[in-house]
Amino acid sequence: MSEQSNQIKYVVWLSLVASIGGFLFGYDTAVISGTVDQVALQFHLDDITKGWYVGCALVGSILGVVVAGWLSDKFGRKIVLILSAVLFSVSGLGCMIASNEVQLVIARILGGIGIGVASMVSPLYIAEISIPSFRGRLVSMYQLAITIGFLGAYLANFGLLQYSETLLAQGETAGLYGKIFATEAWRSMLGMEAVPAVLFFVVLFFIPESPRWLIVNKSEIKAATILKRIYGEKEAGVQISNVKHLIESETKSDWRMLLQPGFRLALFIGVALAMLGQFMGVNAVLYYGPTIFKESGLSSGDSLFYQVLVGLVNMLTTVIALIIIDKVGRKQLVYWGVSGMIISLLLIGFYFSFSVKLNIPHVFLLIFFLFYIFCCAISICAVIFVLLSEMYPVKVRGAAMSIAGLSLWIGTYLIGQLTPWMLTTLSPTGTFLLFALMCVPYMLIVWKLLPETTGKSLEEIEEMWISKGKR
Repeated sequence: MSEQSNQIKYVVWLSLVASIGGFLFGYDTAVISGTVDQVALQFHLDDITKGWYVGCALVGSILGVVVAGWLSDKFGRKIVLILSAVLFSVSGLGCMIASNEVQLVIARILGGIGIGVASMVSPLYIAEISIPSFRGRLVSMYQLAITIGFLGAYLANFGLLQYSETLLAQGETAGLYGKIFATEAWRSMLGMEAVPAVLFFVVLFFIPESPRWLIVNKSEIKAATILKRIYGEKEAGVQISNVKHLIESETKSDWRMLLQPGFRLALFIGVALAMLGQFMGVNAVLYYGPTIFKESGLSSGDSLFYQVLVGLVNMLTTVIALIIIDKVGRKQLVYWGVSGMIISLLLIGFYFSFSVKLNIPHVFLLIFFLFYIFCCAISICAVIFVLLSEMYPVKVRGAAMSIAGLSLWIGTYLIGQLTPWMLTTLSPTGTFLLFALMCVPYMLIVWKLLPETTGKSLEEIEEMWISKGKR
C-alpha cells in the first residue's frame, strides 16, 4: 500500500469523525418536523408558541455559534467538539424525560448550543486537516453527514410513529416505556439523538488537534507529527513554513484583522450568503415539511413518508455534490442549483394556488419539493460550509466563522419562528414566492463578488483576499 494512499485514508478518517457532528446537527434539526403536531397538541400550542418550540433550539444554536469561534481559537478545535458531543447527549436524554414544556425547551436549547458549536468547528477542523485538491469533497462530507442526519431523523420519526400505533393498538401503554414509545412518541424521536451523540464523544478521543491551530499556538513539533501523516515528510515542512509565513505577515492577531479591506469583503460575503441562504426556503421545508404536506390534504403517516423521500433525495444529491464540487467549482454549482430552486419554488407556489381548481394530484407537490431539494442540496447546501471554512485568515478563522455562522443561525431562527405565521398570513403560495424572490440577491453576490476558491490551498486563498484589499 502506497504512502499516499495511507495519507488519504488518514485524512478521510479524521473527516469522518468530525462529520459525526454534522450527523447530529442534521438529526437534531430535522427530528423536530415529526414532533411539532404531537407536542403542539399535548401542550396546546398556538402558531407563535409552536414557532418557539421549533425556534428555541435555534436560539441555542446562535449562542453556540457566538462562543464556538472564540473557544476553538483559544482552547483548540478538538476540545470544543467534545463539548458539543456532551451537549447533544444531555439534550437527547433531557427531551426524552422532560416532564413539562419548560424542561423540554431547556433541553432543546442545550441541543441547539451543540448544533451551533458543531456547525462551525466540525467543517473548520476538516478544512484545516485537508489536502487542497480534496478539501471541497472532504468538507462536503460534513454536509453529507447533515443530510444523513436529516434522513435518519425522518426514518426514526416514521418508524417510531408506526411502532407507537402498534403499541397503542395492542394496549401496551403502561409505565415509562409506554409513555416514551406509545402515548407520547415524540419523546422517543427526540431522545434517540443520545445514541450517536455518545458515539461521537467516544471517537473524538482518537483524533488529533488541528495542526494549523497547533502552529498558531507554538506547538510546531506536535503539528509536524500530524502533518507528516497527512502530507508526508517533505510537504509537511512546506505546510508549516507557509502557515508561519502568513502568521508573521499578519500585523494584527485579533478580530480587527477582519476589518482590513480584503478580509472585510470576505466577511461581508460570508455573512450575506449565510443569511440569505436561510430565506430561500430549505429550512422551512425541513422543519415544517409534514405540516405543509398535511395542509395539502395528506394524512399524518403519508406526510412523514413524503418527508422521508425528501430526506433521501437530499442525501443522495449531496453525494453527487461531494463528487463534483472540486471538479465543477463552487460558483458553477451555485449558478445551476439556485436557478433550479427558483423554478421549483415558483412551481410549488403555482400548485398551492391552482391544485384544487385544476384537481392536480398530490404527487406533483412531492415532485416539485423533490426537485427543489435536489437543486438546493447540490448548490447552496453543499457550498456554504466549504466557503465559510476556507475564506478567513488562520489566526482568527474560528472567530470569523462564528460571525458568519451567527448570521446563518439568526436567519434560521427567524425562518423557524416565522414560517407558521407566514403559511397562515401570506398563504403557502405567498410564502414560496417570497422564498423564490430571495434567491436573486444570493445569485448576484456569488456572481459579482465571490472569487473561485476551488483547488487553492488555505494559504493561497488568504493571500488572494490580501491582494484584493490592496486594489
